[in-house]
Amino acid sequence: MTSAVMDAHHSEEHHGPAKGIRRWLYATNHKDIGTMYLVLSLVMFLTGGAMALVIRSELFQPGLQFIAPNVFNQLTTMHALIMVFGAVMPAFVGLANWMIPMMIGAPDMALPRMNNWSFWILPFAFLMLVATFFMPGGAPAAGWTMYPPLVLQTGDAFPYLIFSVHLLGISSIMGAINIIVTIVNMRAPDMSLLKMPMFVWTWLITAYLLLAVMPVLAGAVTMLLTDQFFGTSFFLAAGGGDPVLFQHIFWFFGHPEVYILILPAFGVISEIIPTFSRKPLFGHDSMVYAASSIAFLSFIVWAHHMFTVGMPLTGQLFFMFSTMLIAVPTGVKLFNWIATMWRGTMTFETPMLFAIAILFLFTIGGFSGIMLAIVPADIQYHDSYFVVAHFHYVLVPGSIFAIMAAVYYWLPKWSGHMYNESLGKLHFWLSAVFVNVTFFPMHFLGLAGMPRRIPDYSTQFADFNSIASVGAIGYGLSQLLFVYVVIQCVRGKGAKATSEVWDNPKGLEWTLPSPAPYHSFEVPPKVSSESAFS
Repeated sequence: MTSAVMDAHHSEEHHGPAKGIRRWLYATNHKDIGTMYLVLSLVMFLTGGAMALVIRSELFQPGLQFIAPNVFNQLTTMHALIMVFGAVMPAFVGLANWMIPMMIGAPDMALPRMNNWSFWILPFAFLMLVATFFMPGGAPAAGWTMYPPLVLQTGDAFPYLIFSVHLLGISSIMGAINIIVTIVNMRAPDMSLLKMPMFVWTWLITAYLLLAVMPVLAGAVTMLLTDQFFGTSFFLAAGGGDPVLFQHIFWFFGHPEVYILILPAFGVISEIIPTFSRKPLFGHDSMVYAASSIAFLSFIVWAHHMFTVGMPLTGQLFFMFSTMLIAVPTGVKLFNWIATMWRGTMTFETPMLFAIAILFLFTIGGFSGIMLAIVPADIQYHDSYFVVAHFHYVLVPGSIFAIMAAVYYWLPKWSGHMYNESLGKLHFWLSAVFVNVTFFPMHFLGLAGMPRRIPDYSTQFADFNSIASVGAIGYGLSQLLFVYVVIQCVRGKGAKATSEVWDNPKGLEWTLPSPAPYHSFEVPPKVSSESAFS
């Protein structure tokens, strides 16, 4: 390489981004890659949300209104896959890419080229997944859990589904490795592990969970593939296999996956509540131990999804009690957040409103989770709309509200401009009201016996379904306001943001100017005191 080319390359690498499309295709800067993850997540959120609106429109009244039952099942399956793997997970990875180097005083992520690759796998994986709608036999229609033998009746789309899941898993594993190496090796010299912010801690734990369970999912779907095309009988009863084996393998991945979706949200809340309470986070170290306990326990509770498969009483009791045990570290976190707010000088900007709503609404999801953990009760609740209500109360006001809170909290740092606070609060209140109108009636539908994943139902369920559908449409339309607020802020329509943005927040990211420079810390910063990060 000539010296002129090397100089040009050095200039581009260290002083600013490339121009045009090359900036994004060849991106190695953690901020650019974080931005791409967040944009992809928003597109997937709106795509999965549109599918949810079609589902709820169909369920507005009894009878078949708009779509055939097989299309309804395809939409149900794809909505779940897109929301879990396309909206929530990439959003948290985007937040990790943007914020972790800035929070630990690192110049960038440890493995920037792998970071680029881990992102660019995703658009192709989702294009392949969505393209299954246009294949003979249509998209997968067996639920996001992909249970055999039903999933093996998928048409031409089946191998594309499996390959897409593999690509999503590869991306997650690469992202997790990158995050672990960055946190372990690239912290500022004075930052011990227990001085790290809670968002960094929760992501370190989440990354280890990803490394542990994504290969399990890969193994499960590969066994499905060989059952379909290579004559094996892992899960086919006719050949001596066991369909319930797939459930065990899937949920050994699936339950830690639930905590992969919520632990980074706990980290976000743990950053926001101290800032707007103007107090250090109460019990920082106990929060770390609680998050670690949740991660460990997530590996030994998987069969609480399977209480109706005929497992022995001993197994039912073990999984019931271990599931209830998770309530203890989760309760520790909840009480720590409340103690942080206690006698604080609280203000209620949009990020704080979302954070407080999460405490209330996620707790409802947690309580219904304890109800589902009780074996004799779960036999009634299982596969009913009560389960749909439970996990949506965990994922929407838990994970998705936390993502929105994080965007409002850090957007001025990213863009250099304040968002429209009045519109932000309007978006919060619309979301908070409509999320309850949508999902709370589903508890009653489930208790009354309405099964999940059905396109038609008897008239006894009509009233609550109508309310839920109205709430879903209101919630969906409210998110367009969120998109508008973000675009206006990014375009520089708001007031200029200061470097601190909020009133005396703690953490290294607030020592940088707003917008954050393309290269954050070329010299490792000094971490002055433990109190600044707790």
